[in-house]
Amino acid sequence: MLKSKLKIPDKTRKPFPDRLGSLVAGFDSRDGENGGSGAALEFGEELETIQPNGFGSDREFEEPDDGVEEECAQDEDAAGGAGGGEPDLRARQRPNTREGSGPVSVLEVIAADEKRSDVEHEISQEEINLEKLQRIATMGLPDEGGLRATSWKLLLGYLPPSRKLWEKELSENRLKYAKLKEDLLISPSEFARRKNLNSGPCETEAGSDVDGPLRRHQIAQEDHPLSLGKASVWNQYFENTEVAEQIDRDLQRTHPDMKFFSGETVISRRHREAMRNILLLFAKLNPAIRYVQGMNEVLAPIYYVFSTDPNEQNAANAEADSFSCFVRLLGDSVDHFCQQLDNSSVGILSTISRLSELLKTNDEELWRHLEFTTRVEPQFYAFRWITLLLTQEFSFQSILRIWDSLLGNPFGVQDMLLRVCCAMLLCVKSKLLRGDFIANLKLLQHYPDINIEHLLQVAMDLTPDTSSYRLSL
Repeated sequence: MLKSKLKIPDKTRKPFPDRLGSLVAGFDSRDGENGGSGAALEFGEELETIQPNGFGSDREFEEPDDGVEEECAQDEDAAGGAGGGEPDLRARQRPNTREGSGPVSVLEVIAADEKRSDVEHEISQEEINLEKLQRIATMGLPDEGGLRATSWKLLLGYLPPSRKLWEKELSENRLKYAKLKEDLLISPSEFARRKNLNSGPCETEAGSDVDGPLRRHQIAQEDHPLSLGKASVWNQYFENTEVAEQIDRDLQRTHPDMKFFSGETVISRRHREAMRNILLLFAKLNPAIRYVQGMNEVLAPIYYVFSTDPNEQNAANAEADSFSCFVRLLGDSVDHFCQQLDNSSVGILSTISRLSELLKTNDEELWRHLEFTTRVEPQFYAFRWITLLLTQEFSFQSILRIWDSLLGNPFGVQDMLLRVCCAMLLCVKSKLLRGDFIANLKLLQHYPDINIEHLLQVAMDLTPDTSSYRLSL
């Protein structure tokens, strides 16, 4: 069973693993078995949604409609009719990272100051009230002062509620990460060199004066470069090289409009190297999952927030902190990356089914139109929404705002994620009701710019589906 392999702890109140590395196999002890349920999605396997009949599309916008989506839609430009011309086969284009910089009202400035004061006051307490912090996060966290970074670490369970334990926990977890890198991210030649240093002087000195044929240096099977054994460090090295190459390709495509990730400066390359280390370590420690394309997108918001913390010590340790929080975040959705579990009660298809039931509960008319009239199956669009935590659907700043609400939800990330996905459908209801299969698929695979605050409010106001509703454990 995969969960036993990954040592995911039973979760009661918190929807996240309760300690560093409880998701990764052998974080506390790497001497355990490396068995598992077999490889999940192969590394490099596309997470792009299914596109029937080879269909790939450009974004299509219309004028704002009446109803919920009238308040959601912003700056939608007409892009031609749904059925006109050849379909555009370009890859999914991420919305522009920078938000429109309109005038800021005095009330908005006051509201932002009050929110910042609330967060500063809460995280300055000797004992943090996590329920209160969750409520604040749901309304959005400030960008400045490292407040979002500290709040995310608390909400993910990386920092304990007691401030007096922060220094000890951070020090221990950062040292654990450094030890992991030292043990796992070294070349076989360096491994052999260290092994020889630890083995003591050679045993050939006593017979060095004896005439006869020269004796070859004995090489253990696991140290031989041509060994295909599972215990061979060279075999593992060559396998991990393929994973590392895939990670490198994906990191080059991570938010290409942001120099932080894709620039060619020394700092940008340093950021990609840190993210590469995190993803490669996760793949090595979790052979049942390894690396799946799209994990880089899930890691990006965490690493960005922690790296831009104005606290120099925290920013310098962003790699270690990001690894720990990345592990905790995936603990709530790791089964979505395992192909063997797709049809199980914890697999991606089950989660997509819950989204469908949530939509049916809140708007049966729209649900029937999508399911029976246009036959736009939810896996065509929701697979990417759910697996990548909406990181491909909105601008980067909008992603950070949405994640505040995801992490602040007391019932877990997946609960709020499904609410947001359902709200996304409701916000474009009239367009969907007017559209056919192609038009609706284009709309949902290239979701239009919307008012994020209104979207999140719609999500919060939804009626939960009591027939299949399942809280995160």
